[in-house]
Amino acid sequence: MENINLKKIKSFEVDHRKIKQGMYISRIDGDITTYDIRMVIPNSGDYLENDGLHTFEHLFATFMRSSNYSGNVVYVGPMGCRTGFYLLMRDISDEITIDLVKKAMDFISEYDGDIPGATEKECGNYKEHNLEKAQNYAKVMQSILKNYSLKMLKY
Repeated sequence: MENINLKKIKSFEVDHRKIKQGMYISRIDGDITTYDIRMVIPNSGDYLENDGLHTFEHLFATFMRSSNYSGNVVYVGPMGCRTGFYLLMRDISDEITIDLVKKAMDFISEYDGDIPGATEKECGNYKEHNLEKAQNYAKVMQSILKNYSLKMLKY
């Protein structure tokens, strides 16, 4: 095996002891902005539960890729630490992205239907979903993002 010098990645350079719930710009790479949608306080002992996180992921990603800005969406996915989601957007303003994330939270909190992509054919873990938990996660984020502004995007 090749001897490799492991570099510290950007997300590990953030002091997780200071992160609160909210939406932050994690990094900017050219025309792609990575947003940190932090839904629980890191290392607090409270984490997103897998079934609710999974359903939230399906709804969040589907909403973002169905919006008028679907062409700007690069990636929507959960953090391995289960404290939130990464949202990567291309060529779109922070103002529009904040508004779009707020609308996604409204959509998820009110969603009442079949979970998109939650069949055995479509999903690698189709039995582990929980709409009620996903809705509750979105409701918490609605209150956190209610009056969010550009200056709040900094850690």
